[in-house]
Amino acid sequence: MRILITNDDGIYAPGLLALARSLAPLGEVMVIAPERQQSAAGHGITLHKPLRMTPVTLDAPVDEAFATNGTPADCTILAAADGRPRPDLVVAGINAGANLGEEVLYSGTASAAMEGALQGLRSFAISVTAYENCIFEAAAEFAAKLAARLHGRTLPRDTFLNVNVPNLCAEDLGLPVLTRLGRRNYSNELERREDPRGRSYYWFSGQPLESDCEEGTDICAVEAGNISVTPVHFDMNFRGGREELQELIDGLGE
Repeated sequence: MRILITNDDGIYAPGLLALARSLAPLGEVMVIAPERQQSAAGHGITLHKPLRMTPVTLDAPVDEAFATNGTPADCTILAAADGRPRPDLVVAGINAGANLGEEVLYSGTASAAMEGALQGLRSFAISVTAYENCIFEAAAEFAAKLAARLHGRTLPRDTFLNVNVPNLCAEDLGLPVLTRLGRRNYSNELERREDPRGRSYYWFSGQPLESDCEEGTDICAVEAGNISVTPVHFDMNFRGGREELQELIDGLGE
């Protein structure tokens, strides 16, 4: 397999290095990752400045590695730069911090995998559910097993897998569970501060408030110590009744 590894934590993030070491035996591995931290970058792509790819040396046995000034989604697109063959598999991670529920809408890690799905590539994103003292080894081991299982198989069209691994040693992890996205609303907070020159700036923060963590959700699975594997499709069409919405726009064009 030709495997692209990317992330949103930056080219030298320990989660990326652990992932690269685990996937290297499976085939030809290329790493393209942001030169700096880009958590919560979402699915932005770069149109307003030149994109650069700078060769780097990583502490992992990969075939090629590049740092870029682009976004995580850019990294997936750049894999085909200079006439390179497209990757067979895109793996984004290992992210420090869970990507559960609505967090997939903000996550640069998930967006890099989604960009792969947009291009018709098999893709998955993988995260550990901690920001500090992360145990990447178990997640890396699972990523290698999943990547090997995907070899020669296809995923449903326009779908990628979003994997969340509890921050536990391998022997303490439960079985992988196929899940759906839960709901994690955030209590958004804007703290106003002043810099040394008296100019105002704002610091954004917030805490997750689970509103749907029922059995079958990704949130419930990781809380139970299981690895959550969530198929994510980017079709955002409204699936409810349309009568009330039709009434909303009727006559507006007269």
